[in-house]
Amino acid sequence: MKEMPYAMTIGGKRVFTDASDAAINPATEKPICNFPLATRAHLDEAVEAARVAFPQWRDRPLAERQALVTRLGDLVEENKEAFIRLLITEQGKGRAGAEWEIGGSIYWLREVAKQSLPAEVVVDKGDEQIVTRHTPIGVVAGITPWNFPLLLAVWKIAPALVAGNTMVLKPSPFTPLCTLWFGELAQSVLPPGVLNILSGGNELGQWMTEHPHIGKVAFTGSTATGRKVMASAAANLKRLTLELGGNDPAIVLPDVDPKKIAKDLFWASFSNSAQFCVACKRLYIHEDIYDAVAKELVEYAKTVKVGNGLTEGVELGPIQNRMQFEKVSNLLKDCKDRGQRFLLGGDIADAPGYFIPVSLVDNPPEDSRVVVEEAFGPVLPLLKFKDIDDVVKRANNTPYGLAASVWSKDVQKAEAIASRLETGTVWINQVHVFSPDIAFGGHKQSGVGIENSLHGLAEYCNTQTLMRKPLAA
Repeated sequence: MKEMPYAMTIGGKRVFTDASDAAINPATEKPICNFPLATRAHLDEAVEAARVAFPQWRDRPLAERQALVTRLGDLVEENKEAFIRLLITEQGKGRAGAEWEIGGSIYWLREVAKQSLPAEVVVDKGDEQIVTRHTPIGVVAGITPWNFPLLLAVWKIAPALVAGNTMVLKPSPFTPLCTLWFGELAQSVLPPGVLNILSGGNELGQWMTEHPHIGKVAFTGSTATGRKVMASAAANLKRLTLELGGNDPAIVLPDVDPKKIAKDLFWASFSNSAQFCVACKRLYIHEDIYDAVAKELVEYAKTVKVGNGLTEGVELGPIQNRMQFEKVSNLLKDCKDRGQRFLLGGDIADAPGYFIPVSLVDNPPEDSRVVVEEAFGPVLPLLKFKDIDDVVKRANNTPYGLAASVWSKDVQKAEAIASRLETGTVWINQVHVFSPDIAFGGHKQSGVGIENSLHGLAEYCNTQTLMRKPLAA
């Protein structure tokens, strides 16, 4: 892994601070190292560096910006193994999950670097022309979460820079290390001030959303925090992209083979220890096959190894931080207090690390906390249904609308159900399919705006219409 210490990057320079905090390994609860905490003055300095860098970066030919973003992907690949081990250590995920995230970061940087937004010629009559084009916003801010710290940073960095913006980005204080290191490496490729990385707590995020010289905020995190971001961004009408929480339903029709589908349903629900905005969080199973699916899920879950991601064979790691561990623990306690039955799990071992066992709750009431709330941990309610209209109504009965999935041998029937679900993404007989070319965003209180695809690239632009005609002779 990277030699310590970790530094912030401001204006192309490594910056240390008087104040610091410790990054914690969630599998051991032991400190990894300290990282710097930015002050408001550091933010002002970073924003000013980005403002100074903006005109030249904006005016640099698109092909050159694309080539430099591609080179960022090469930097990650050149340090791939070190990034994987660092990600496992600070985030807690198993090796396969870390390989997926670091590999995805490389792929996203390279693929987004191929994207561009052509101008739209509305009228072309010789000397008279009307053209609508996309122009960069200026200085944009990125605020990223702890579940996929580097990949979700790249989802913001790549389109922002390709579009011609400069950026100030803040990683989660729970997982700052991969992003800080990426920021340091990036300075060998990018001009000073184009990408600035600041680490700090919640107050830094608040300062960023209020800052008068930041023109856009791209935020991934909870819906509660997203509301605060939107409120403070109103001060200067910042552009916003908000990718927020979800309470994603999966609907399993009675024609599936329980044994064949169990593995897919398990990973739909528990990938990254269910610390995944689009994890299945409510599993609706037709009553005719409920018992069979539940049995196969339990049997498959028993084959999955939970532990420290640096240990060979571990597929699921701990909850990433103590705050979230306590929230999930409280949710388990609520299930027990309400007399709800666990098909698996439910009991937390008294041992080091923020480990929550895979826990399956047997058909709890629709209004119970484990159904209504986003657990963001490996606790899954299994819910019976009989009628399609009823299950669609139940699936939509939430303030969230991020993603959903439908599982059936009858693809046309599944698609008819999918078309009625109030979510930004619906998968049929698959789950967690993402691409730089596939638009991703939430409905209702799961977000505002789009990430990925040309729709996502356009989120980092203003739209400008140029109209010209010759002067009369």
